Amino acid sequence: MVVARLSRRLRQEANEGATPSQLAALATTERYGPITLGELAGIERVRPPTMTRIVAGLEDAALVRRESDPSDRRVARLTITPAGAQLLARSRTLKDAYLASLLDHLDPEDLAVVERAVPILERLVEESG
Repeated sequence: MVVARLSRRLRQEANEGATPSQLAALATTERYGPITLGELAGIERVRPPTMTRIVAGLEDAALVRRESDPSDRRVARLTITPAGAQLLARSRTLKDAYLASLLDHLDPEDLAVVERAVPILERLVEESG
């Protein structure tokens, strides 16, 4: 529960004019793009109609762009735009600053425990995804 609460607080601190779902889809598009809507929905674990609405908002804000797949013109792939990359960078900077301010209040022993826990948490996330 504490990881979920911390994640929620980080998302709140990094509210950059996009919803948490939009930021997650944008980050996934940046990481895996060019990507289809179906692939994006699968990675984000949402239904395709939900992802269609999320992506429509991203397109309206010019944060992603749909392009036809060169090998199959029936398939559209999403790519992140420069504005989308800038939004993600700002969001990440705000999250980093907020987390750093929290960590600044820890004593050295507690900070060392957190540092040791990070690779373990990363492994858990990678193995589950």
